[in-house]
Amino acid sequence: MKKLIFALIAGATAMTAAQAAAPAPGPYIGLGVASADHNFDLGGATSTDPAGYKASAKIFGGVELTPMFGIEAGYTSIRKADHSFVLPGTPGINGTATTDGSRSYLAGKATMPLNDQFSVYGKLGAGYSKVNVESATPAVARSDSKTELYGALGGQYNINEKVALTMEYERYGKKKDFGVKADAITVAARYSF
Repeated sequence: MKKLIFALIAGATAMTAAQAAAPAPGPYIGLGVASADHNFDLGGATSTDPAGYKASAKIFGGVELTPMFGIEAGYTSIRKADHSFVLPGTPGINGTATTDGSRSYLAGKATMPLNDQFSVYGKLGAGYSKVNVESATPAVARSDSKTELYGALGGQYNINEKVALTMEYERYGKKKDFGVKADAITVAARYSF
């Protein structure tokens, strides 16, 4: 995934023949990498090895209705994470589980340009999270989906009036007991039409 981030940045930088300018209102698409921590606190099971942070691919698109307001939708496919755990009352008996899933959102977006190259933004809307847990232990295997409040804060660097780089902090609802945590840091490149 590090190679993907560098390729996105290098590709966007190579396209900077024109002088940087703020994008005009209109549609845009983007591709990024969302990194989130994974946890496993399920059914009294105690995790014996945290899965840690995993990078997942994200695609998004939206429409800037004005230079300050727009709407955006996005989808992230959560990478699989393997977990080892011990169930209460069964010392020495370990189990394993694999979690994966997806996230999507639809949000309003407010942008505050700082100059032609830099802007900060916030997003607020609805986020949908789906998590699957596969395990040979029946008490642990499950699937869960939920629609909750979605929010994000980020910054944007305009390379030119078509290409920009973004970095944001995203939050998908409340704390999650298993699978990917509610927080994510996303680095992306976007193209405005």
